[in-house]
Amino acid sequence: MEEVYSFIRNNIKQNSKIVIGVSGGPDSMALLFILKEFREKLNLNLICAHVNHNKRPESEKEKEDVKSFCEQNNIIFEYIKIENWGEDNFHNEARSARYNFFEELIKKYDANYLMTAHHADDLIETILMRIVRGSSLKGYSGFERIINKETYKIIRPLLTVTKEEILEFIKYHNIPYAVDSSNTNDMYTRNRYRKQIVPFLKKEDKNVHKKFIKFNETLIEASEFIDKETDKVFNKVFQEGYLDIEKFELLEKIIQTKIIYNILEKIYGDDLLIITDAHVELIFDLIKSQKANTLVHLPNNIIVSKTYNLISFDFEESSNDLYEIEIHDIVSLPNGKIIQKIDDSSVKSNFITRLNSKEITLPLYVRNRKDGDKIEVKGMLGSKKISHIFIDEKIKGTLRNEWPIVLDSNNKIIWIPGLKKSKFDKEFNEEYDIILEYK
Repeated sequence: MEEVYSFIRNNIKQNSKIVIGVSGGPDSMALLFILKEFREKLNLNLICAHVNHNKRPESEKEKEDVKSFCEQNNIIFEYIKIENWGEDNFHNEARSARYNFFEELIKKYDANYLMTAHHADDLIETILMRIVRGSSLKGYSGFERIINKETYKIIRPLLTVTKEEILEFIKYHNIPYAVDSSNTNDMYTRNRYRKQIVPFLKKEDKNVHKKFIKFNETLIEASEFIDKETDKVFNKVFQEGYLDIEKFELLEKIIQTKIIYNILEKIYGDDLLIITDAHVELIFDLIKSQKANTLVHLPNNIIVSKTYNLISFDFEESSNDLYEIEIHDIVSLPNGKIIQKIDDSSVKSNFITRLNSKEITLPLYVRNRKDGDKIEVKGMLGSKKISHIFIDEKIKGTLRNEWPIVLDSNNKIIWIPGLKKSKFDKEFNEEYDIILEYK
Protein backbone atom coordinates (compact mmCIF):
# COMPACT_ATOMS: atom_id res chain seq x y z
CA MET A 1 0.00 0.00 0.00
CA GLU A 2 3.05 2.26 0.09
CA GLU A 3 2.35 3.33 -3.52
CA VAL A 4 -1.11 4.54 -2.44
CA TYR A 5 0.37 6.64 0.37
CA SER A 6 2.93 8.08 -2.05
CA PHE A 7 0.22 8.84 -4.61
CA ILE A 8 -1.85 10.78 -2.06
CA ARG A 9 1.19 12.72 -0.83
CA ASN A 10 2.03 13.75 -4.41
CA ASN A 11 -1.47 14.53 -5.67
CA ILE A 12 -3.54 15.98 -2.82
CA LYS A 13 -3.08 19.62 -1.88
CA GLN A 14 -2.97 21.01 1.65
CA ASN A 15 -6.29 22.28 3.13
CA SER A 16 -8.42 20.29 0.70
CA LYS A 17 -12.04 19.22 1.11
CA ILE A 18 -12.61 15.62 0.03
CA VAL A 19 -15.88 13.76 -0.53
CA ILE A 20 -15.29 9.99 -0.17
CA GLY A 21 -17.76 7.41 -1.49
CA VAL A 22 -18.02 4.85 1.32
CA SER A 23 -20.18 1.75 1.06
CA GLY A 24 -18.85 0.21 4.28
CA GLY A 25 -17.05 -2.60 2.44
CA PRO A 26 -13.32 -3.30 2.87
CA ASP A 27 -12.20 -1.16 -0.10
CA SER A 28 -13.94 2.06 0.88
CA MET A 29 -13.23 1.61 4.60
CA ALA A 30 -9.53 1.16 3.80
CA LEU A 31 -9.59 4.37 1.75
CA LEU A 32 -11.40 6.25 4.52
CA PHE A 33 -8.83 5.00 7.06
CA ILE A 34 -5.89 6.09 4.87
CA LEU A 35 -7.34 9.58 4.36
CA LYS A 36 -7.95 9.87 8.09
CA GLU A 37 -4.22 9.25 8.58
CA PHE A 38 -3.44 12.13 6.21
CA ARG A 39 -5.99 14.49 7.73
CA GLU A 40 -3.71 16.26 10.21
CA LYS A 41 -0.62 16.22 7.97
CA LEU A 42 -2.46 17.90 5.08
CA ASN A 43 -5.21 19.65 7.08
CA LEU A 44 -7.95 17.82 5.18
CA ASN A 45 -11.71 18.21 5.62
CA LEU A 46 -13.24 14.75 5.04
CA ILE A 47 -16.87 14.14 4.04
CA CYS A 48 -18.03 10.51 4.05
CA ALA A 49 -20.83 9.91 1.49
CA HIS A 50 -22.85 6.74 2.10
CA VAL A 51 -25.65 5.47 -0.16
CA ASN A 52 -28.15 2.89 1.08
CA HIS A 53 -29.34 1.16 -2.09
CA ASN A 54 -32.16 -0.37 -0.06
CA LYS A 55 -31.77 -3.80 -1.67
CA ARG A 56 -30.60 -5.88 1.32
CA PRO A 57 -31.89 -6.27 4.92
CA GLU A 58 -28.42 -5.58 6.35
CA SER A 59 -28.12 -2.19 4.61
CA GLU A 60 -29.45 -0.26 7.60
CA LYS A 61 -26.88 -1.80 9.95
CA GLU A 62 -24.09 -1.03 7.47
CA LYS A 63 -25.20 2.60 7.44
CA GLU A 64 -25.10 2.73 11.25
CA ASP A 65 -21.63 1.13 11.32
CA VAL A 66 -20.19 3.65 8.84
CA LYS A 67 -21.88 6.50 10.72
CA SER A 68 -20.42 5.25 14.01
CA PHE A 69 -16.90 5.08 12.53
CA CYS A 70 -17.25 8.65 11.30
CA GLU A 71 -18.52 9.92 14.65
CA GLN A 72 -15.65 8.23 16.49
CA ASN A 73 -13.13 9.81 14.12
CA ASN A 74 -14.72 13.26 13.74
CA ILE A 75 -15.53 12.77 10.03
CA ILE A 76 -18.59 14.42 8.45
CA PHE A 77 -21.20 11.77 7.58
CA GLU A 78 -23.68 12.30 4.72
CA TYR A 79 -26.29 9.71 3.78
CA ILE A 80 -29.14 9.00 1.38
CA LYS A 81 -31.51 6.05 1.11
CA ILE A 82 -32.95 5.20 -2.29
CA GLU A 83 -36.62 4.41 -1.79
CA ASN A 84 -37.67 3.55 -5.33
CA TRP A 85 -35.96 1.90 -8.28
CA GLY A 86 -37.00 1.99 -11.92
CA GLU A 87 -36.91 -0.88 -14.36
CA ASP A 88 -33.49 0.00 -15.79
CA ASN A 89 -30.28 -2.01 -15.36
CA PHE A 90 -29.73 -1.93 -11.59
CA HIS A 91 -25.97 -1.31 -11.68
CA ASN A 92 -26.34 1.57 -14.17
CA GLU A 93 -29.17 3.09 -12.15
CA ALA A 94 -27.28 2.67 -8.86
CA ARG A 95 -24.16 4.29 -10.29
CA SER A 96 -26.19 7.26 -11.54
CA ALA A 97 -27.86 7.67 -8.12
CA ARG A 98 -24.50 7.56 -6.31
CA TYR A 99 -22.79 10.09 -8.54
CA ASN A 100 -25.76 12.48 -8.43
CA PHE A 101 -25.50 12.35 -4.63
CA PHE A 102 -21.74 12.91 -4.78
CA GLU A 103 -22.24 15.92 -7.08
CA GLU A 104 -24.66 17.46 -4.57
CA LEU A 105 -22.09 17.08 -1.79
CA ILE A 106 -19.31 18.52 -3.96
CA LYS A 107 -21.41 21.66 -4.37
CA LYS A 108 -22.57 21.74 -0.74
CA TYR A 109 -19.04 21.62 0.69
CA ASP A 110 -17.26 23.27 -2.25
CA ALA A 111 -15.05 20.16 -2.32
CA ASN A 112 -11.77 19.86 -4.24
CA TYR A 113 -11.85 16.08 -4.71
CA LEU A 114 -14.22 13.16 -5.00
CA MET A 115 -12.52 9.88 -4.10
CA THR A 116 -13.78 6.38 -4.76
CA ALA A 117 -12.25 3.05 -3.74
CA HIS A 118 -11.93 1.40 -7.16
CA HIS A 119 -8.94 -0.95 -7.16
CA ALA A 120 -6.93 -3.05 -9.63
CA ASP A 121 -9.35 -6.00 -9.59
CA ASP A 122 -12.23 -3.63 -10.41
CA LEU A 123 -10.19 -2.37 -13.36
CA ILE A 124 -9.61 -5.91 -14.68
CA GLU A 125 -13.32 -6.74 -14.41
CA THR A 126 -14.38 -3.52 -16.14
CA ILE A 127 -11.95 -3.91 -19.04
CA LEU A 128 -12.98 -7.52 -19.65
CA MET A 129 -16.68 -6.68 -19.50
CA ARG A 130 -16.25 -3.79 -21.95
CA ILE A 131 -14.27 -5.99 -24.38
CA VAL A 132 -17.01 -8.62 -24.38
CA ARG A 133 -19.84 -6.10 -24.54
CA GLY A 134 -18.22 -3.64 -26.97
CA SER A 135 -17.25 -0.05 -26.29
CA SER A 136 -15.26 2.95 -27.48
CA LEU A 137 -11.46 3.12 -27.28
CA LYS A 138 -11.69 5.09 -24.04
CA GLY A 139 -14.33 2.68 -22.76
CA TYR A 140 -12.03 -0.29 -23.34
CA SER A 141 -9.47 1.37 -21.03
CA GLY A 142 -11.78 0.83 -18.06
CA PHE A 143 -11.56 4.02 -16.03
CA GLU A 144 -9.01 6.71 -15.21
CA ARG A 145 -7.18 7.22 -11.94
CA ILE A 146 -7.58 11.01 -12.12
CA ILE A 147 -10.42 12.81 -13.92
CA ASN A 148 -10.39 16.59 -14.11
CA LYS A 149 -13.89 18.06 -13.74
CA GLU A 150 -14.71 21.77 -13.96
CA THR A 151 -14.38 22.55 -10.23
CA TYR A 152 -12.91 19.36 -8.74
CA LYS A 153 -11.11 16.11 -9.49
CA ILE A 154 -12.30 12.52 -9.27
CA ILE A 155 -9.46 10.43 -7.86
CA ARG A 156 -9.08 6.67 -7.35
CA PRO A 157 -6.05 6.24 -5.08
CA LEU A 158 -6.39 2.43 -4.77
CA LEU A 159 -6.27 1.74 -8.51
CA THR A 160 -2.84 0.06 -8.40
CA VAL A 161 -3.55 -2.34 -5.53
CA THR A 162 -5.42 -5.65 -5.58
CA LYS A 163 -8.35 -6.79 -3.48
CA GLU A 164 -6.03 -9.19 -1.67
CA GLU A 165 -3.68 -6.36 -0.68
CA ILE A 166 -6.63 -4.34 0.60
CA LEU A 167 -7.89 -7.23 2.75
CA GLU A 168 -4.41 -7.71 4.22
CA PHE A 169 -4.27 -3.99 5.03
CA ILE A 170 -7.72 -4.08 6.64
CA LYS A 171 -6.76 -7.06 8.78
CA TYR A 172 -3.42 -5.57 9.87
CA HIS A 173 -5.02 -2.29 11.02
CA ASN A 174 -8.15 -3.96 12.43
CA ILE A 175 -10.45 -1.74 10.37
CA PRO A 176 -14.17 -2.60 10.66
CA TYR A 177 -16.00 -3.39 7.42
CA ALA A 178 -19.12 -5.06 6.05
CA VAL A 179 -19.47 -7.83 3.46
CA ASP A 180 -22.07 -7.19 0.75
CA SER A 181 -23.95 -10.46 0.28
CA SER A 182 -25.03 -9.43 -3.22
CA ASN A 183 -21.37 -9.66 -4.33
CA THR A 184 -21.78 -13.44 -4.44
CA ASN A 185 -24.94 -13.40 -6.55
CA ASP A 186 -24.20 -14.76 -10.04
CA MET A 187 -27.22 -12.90 -11.41
CA TYR A 188 -24.93 -9.86 -11.80
CA THR A 189 -22.48 -9.96 -14.71
CA ARG A 190 -19.63 -8.37 -12.76
CA ASN A 191 -19.86 -11.03 -10.06
CA ARG A 192 -19.39 -13.80 -12.62
CA TYR A 193 -16.22 -12.12 -13.90
CA ARG A 194 -15.06 -11.56 -10.31
CA LYS A 195 -15.60 -15.15 -9.21
CA GLN A 196 -14.64 -17.09 -12.33
CA ILE A 197 -12.43 -15.16 -14.74
CA VAL A 198 -10.26 -12.92 -12.56
CA PRO A 199 -9.06 -15.79 -10.30
CA PHE A 200 -8.12 -17.79 -13.42
CA LEU A 201 -6.04 -14.87 -14.76
CA LYS A 202 -4.30 -14.46 -11.42
CA LYS A 203 -3.34 -18.14 -11.43
CA GLU A 204 -1.76 -17.62 -14.82
CA ASP A 205 0.16 -14.57 -13.56
CA LYS A 206 -0.07 -13.23 -10.00
CA ASN A 207 0.88 -9.77 -11.29
CA VAL A 208 -1.66 -9.75 -14.11
CA HIS A 209 -3.21 -6.58 -12.66
CA LYS A 210 -0.04 -4.68 -13.63
CA LYS A 211 -0.53 -5.73 -17.27
CA PHE A 212 -4.10 -4.39 -17.16
CA ILE A 213 -2.91 -1.13 -15.61
CA LYS A 214 -0.40 -0.74 -18.47
CA PHE A 215 -3.18 -1.56 -20.96
CA ASN A 216 -5.34 1.10 -19.26
CA GLU A 217 -2.61 3.76 -19.47
CA THR A 218 -1.80 2.98 -23.12
CA LEU A 219 -5.42 3.22 -24.26
CA ILE A 220 -5.99 6.45 -22.33
CA GLU A 221 -2.94 8.02 -24.04
CA ALA A 222 -4.21 6.91 -27.46
CA SER A 223 -7.72 8.12 -26.66
CA GLU A 224 -6.45 11.55 -25.60
CA PHE A 225 -4.57 11.92 -28.88
CA ILE A 226 -7.64 10.95 -30.90
CA ASP A 227 -9.73 13.37 -28.83
CA LYS A 228 -7.44 16.24 -29.84
CA GLU A 229 -7.67 15.32 -33.51
CA THR A 230 -11.45 14.94 -33.27
CA ASP A 231 -11.85 18.34 -31.62
CA LYS A 232 -10.30 19.95 -34.70
CA VAL A 233 -13.10 18.75 -36.99
CA PHE A 234 -16.11 18.06 -34.75
CA ASN A 235 -17.82 21.44 -35.16
CA LYS A 236 -17.23 21.34 -38.91
CA VAL A 237 -19.24 18.12 -39.40
CA PHE A 238 -21.77 18.41 -36.56
CA GLN A 239 -23.70 21.68 -36.32
CA GLU A 240 -27.08 22.61 -34.86
CA GLY A 241 -27.85 18.95 -34.11
CA TYR A 242 -27.11 17.75 -37.64
CA LEU A 243 -24.26 15.58 -38.93
CA ASP A 244 -23.11 16.46 -42.46
CA ILE A 245 -22.60 13.11 -44.22
CA GLU A 246 -20.39 14.42 -47.05
CA LYS A 247 -17.90 16.05 -44.66
CA PHE A 248 -18.11 13.11 -42.26
CA GLU A 249 -17.20 10.55 -44.92
CA LEU A 250 -13.96 12.39 -45.75
CA LEU A 251 -12.59 11.56 -42.27
CA GLU A 252 -10.64 8.52 -41.05
CA LYS A 253 -12.84 5.77 -39.60
CA ILE A 254 -11.37 6.12 -36.09
CA ILE A 255 -12.21 9.86 -36.09
CA GLN A 256 -15.69 9.10 -37.44
CA THR A 257 -16.29 6.64 -34.61
CA LYS A 258 -15.11 9.14 -32.02
CA ILE A 259 -17.44 11.79 -33.44
CA ILE A 260 -20.40 9.42 -33.13
CA TYR A 261 -19.50 8.65 -29.52
CA ASN A 262 -19.09 12.37 -28.78
CA ILE A 263 -22.59 13.04 -30.11
CA LEU A 264 -24.03 10.16 -28.10
CA GLU A 265 -22.24 11.41 -24.98
CA LYS A 266 -23.94 14.79 -25.44
CA ILE A 267 -27.30 13.01 -25.57
CA TYR A 268 -26.89 10.30 -22.93
CA GLY A 269 -24.43 11.81 -20.46
CA ASP A 270 -23.99 9.38 -17.56
CA ASP A 271 -26.35 6.92 -19.29
CA LEU A 272 -23.84 6.34 -22.11
CA LEU A 273 -23.13 2.88 -20.65
CA ILE A 274 -26.38 1.63 -22.19
CA ILE A 275 -24.97 2.28 -25.68
CA THR A 276 -23.09 -0.64 -27.26
CA ASP A 277 -21.10 -1.25 -30.45
CA ALA A 278 -24.31 -2.51 -32.04
CA HIS A 279 -25.99 0.89 -31.62
CA VAL A 280 -22.99 2.67 -33.14
CA GLU A 281 -23.00 0.27 -36.09
CA LEU A 282 -26.69 1.04 -36.64
CA ILE A 283 -25.77 4.71 -37.03
CA PHE A 284 -22.96 3.86 -39.48
CA ASP A 285 -25.38 1.67 -41.48
CA LEU A 286 -27.81 4.59 -41.56
CA ILE A 287 -25.08 6.93 -42.86
CA LYS A 288 -24.14 4.45 -45.62
CA SER A 289 -27.74 3.69 -46.55
CA GLN A 290 -28.80 4.51 -50.13
CA LYS A 291 -32.25 5.55 -48.91
CA ALA A 292 -32.82 9.29 -48.80
CA ASN A 293 -35.13 9.18 -45.76
CA THR A 294 -34.80 6.51 -43.07
CA LEU A 295 -34.24 6.21 -39.34
CA VAL A 296 -33.13 3.97 -36.45
CA HIS A 297 -34.25 3.85 -32.82
CA LEU A 298 -31.82 3.97 -29.89
CA PRO A 299 -32.45 3.46 -26.13
CA ASN A 300 -34.33 6.09 -24.09
CA ASN A 301 -36.54 7.09 -27.03
CA ILE A 302 -33.76 8.55 -29.18
CA ILE A 303 -34.38 8.62 -32.94
CA VAL A 304 -31.50 8.97 -35.41
CA SER A 305 -32.85 9.89 -38.83
CA LYS A 306 -31.34 10.46 -42.27
CA THR A 307 -32.71 13.12 -44.59
CA TYR A 308 -30.68 13.20 -47.80
CA ASN A 309 -27.23 14.40 -46.72
CA LEU A 310 -27.94 15.05 -43.04
CA ILE A 311 -28.20 12.86 -39.94
CA SER A 312 -30.39 14.23 -37.14
CA PHE A 313 -30.56 13.14 -33.50
CA ASP A 314 -33.96 13.69 -31.86
CA PHE A 315 -36.17 12.52 -29.00
CA GLU A 316 -39.36 10.58 -29.60
CA GLU A 317 -42.44 12.38 -28.39
CA SER A 318 -43.79 11.05 -25.09
CA SER A 319 -47.48 11.44 -24.27
CA ASN A 320 -46.87 10.97 -20.54
CA ASP A 321 -47.49 13.78 -18.05
CA LEU A 322 -48.40 16.47 -20.58
CA TYR A 323 -49.14 19.89 -19.12
CA GLU A 324 -50.07 23.38 -20.33
CA ILE A 325 -50.62 26.24 -17.87
CA GLU A 326 -51.59 29.87 -18.45
CA ILE A 327 -49.08 32.26 -16.89
CA HIS A 328 -50.55 34.78 -14.46
CA ASP A 329 -48.46 36.23 -11.62
CA ILE A 330 -46.83 32.94 -10.63
CA VAL A 331 -46.89 29.36 -11.96
CA SER A 332 -45.77 26.28 -10.05
CA LEU A 333 -44.24 23.75 -12.46
CA PRO A 334 -44.16 19.92 -12.38
CA ASN A 335 -40.34 19.97 -12.07
CA GLY A 336 -40.57 21.78 -8.73
CA LYS A 337 -39.55 25.19 -10.15
CA ILE A 338 -41.65 28.33 -10.61
CA ILE A 339 -42.12 31.02 -13.24
CA GLN A 340 -43.23 34.39 -11.91
CA LYS A 341 -43.80 37.90 -13.18
CA ILE A 342 -41.51 40.37 -11.45
CA ASP A 343 -41.29 44.17 -11.45
CA ASP A 344 -37.57 44.61 -11.88
CA SER A 345 -34.26 42.71 -12.11
CA SER A 346 -30.63 43.47 -12.94
CA VAL A 347 -29.99 39.85 -13.98
CA LYS A 348 -29.10 39.09 -17.62
CA SER A 349 -29.01 35.27 -17.47
CA ASN A 350 -31.27 32.78 -19.26
CA PHE A 351 -33.32 32.57 -16.04
CA ILE A 352 -34.84 35.99 -16.83
CA THR A 353 -36.59 37.19 -19.98
CA ARG A 354 -37.90 40.68 -20.78
CA LEU A 355 -40.75 40.96 -23.29
CA ASN A 356 -42.70 43.63 -25.12
CA SER A 357 -46.41 42.73 -25.10
CA LYS A 358 -46.86 44.58 -28.42
CA GLU A 359 -44.70 41.98 -30.20
CA ILE A 360 -46.40 38.87 -28.81
CA THR A 361 -49.95 37.64 -28.29
CA LEU A 362 -51.21 37.39 -24.72
CA PRO A 363 -51.91 35.44 -22.60
CA LEU A 364 -48.66 33.49 -22.26
CA TYR A 365 -48.57 29.77 -21.56
CA VAL A 366 -46.01 27.28 -20.28
CA ARG A 367 -46.01 23.63 -21.31
CA ASN A 368 -43.63 20.76 -21.83
CA ARG A 369 -42.06 20.11 -25.20
CA LYS A 370 -43.80 18.71 -28.26
CA ASP A 371 -42.34 16.88 -31.21
CA GLY A 372 -40.93 19.35 -33.74
CA ASP A 373 -40.84 22.36 -31.38
CA LYS A 374 -38.54 25.13 -32.68
CA ILE A 375 -37.42 28.48 -31.31
CA GLU A 376 -35.88 31.50 -33.00
CA VAL A 377 -32.92 31.86 -30.64
CA LYS A 378 -31.80 35.36 -29.75
CA GLY A 379 -28.75 36.36 -31.79
CA MET A 380 -29.19 33.54 -34.34
CA LEU A 381 -30.61 33.50 -37.84
CA GLY A 382 -33.46 31.10 -38.41
CA SER A 383 -34.90 28.66 -35.92
CA LYS A 384 -33.48 25.73 -33.97
CA LYS A 385 -35.13 22.54 -32.78
CA ILE A 386 -35.63 22.41 -29.03
CA SER A 387 -34.57 18.75 -29.08
CA HIS A 388 -31.19 19.88 -30.45
CA ILE A 389 -30.89 22.52 -27.74
CA PHE A 390 -31.43 19.80 -25.13
CA ILE A 391 -28.61 17.82 -26.73
CA ASP A 392 -26.25 20.80 -26.81
CA GLU A 393 -27.02 21.66 -23.19
CA LYS A 394 -26.65 18.00 -22.09
CA ILE A 395 -30.10 17.88 -20.50
CA LYS A 396 -30.73 14.37 -19.15
CA GLY A 397 -33.57 12.32 -20.62
CA THR A 398 -35.38 12.24 -17.27
CA LEU A 399 -35.64 16.06 -17.31
CA ARG A 400 -36.54 16.73 -20.95
CA ASN A 401 -40.24 15.84 -20.80
CA GLU A 402 -40.87 18.18 -17.85
CA TRP A 403 -38.68 21.07 -19.03
CA PRO A 404 -40.87 24.20 -19.36
CA ILE A 405 -41.42 25.87 -22.72
CA VAL A 406 -42.97 29.36 -22.69
CA LEU A 407 -45.10 30.41 -25.66
CA ASP A 408 -47.69 33.01 -26.58
CA SER A 409 -51.29 32.46 -27.70
CA ASN A 410 -50.16 32.10 -31.34
CA ASN A 411 -47.92 29.17 -30.32
CA LYS A 412 -44.73 31.17 -30.86
CA ILE A 413 -42.10 29.81 -28.50
CA ILE A 414 -40.58 32.79 -26.72
CA TRP A 415 -38.39 31.29 -24.01
CA ILE A 416 -36.81 28.04 -22.80
CA PRO A 417 -36.31 28.97 -19.14
CA GLY A 418 -32.77 28.46 -17.91
CA LEU A 419 -31.49 27.52 -21.39
CA LYS A 420 -32.27 29.91 -24.26
CA LYS A 421 -34.00 33.22 -24.94
CA SER A 422 -35.83 33.95 -28.17
CA LYS A 423 -35.57 36.90 -30.54
CA PHE A 424 -38.39 38.49 -28.50
CA ASP A 425 -36.14 38.99 -25.46
CA LYS A 426 -35.29 42.65 -24.79
CA GLU A 427 -32.13 44.34 -23.52
CA PHE A 428 -32.19 46.86 -20.64
CA ASN A 429 -32.19 49.80 -23.04
CA GLU A 430 -35.09 48.46 -25.15
CA GLU A 431 -38.82 48.74 -24.57
CA TYR A 432 -40.42 45.98 -22.48
CA ASP A 433 -43.33 45.67 -20.05
CA ILE A 434 -43.13 42.02 -18.94
CA ILE A 435 -40.33 40.41 -16.92
CA LEU A 436 -40.47 36.68 -16.24
CA GLU A 437 -38.18 34.87 -13.82
CA TYR A 438 -37.54 31.11 -13.61
CA LYS A 439 -36.29 29.73 -10.32
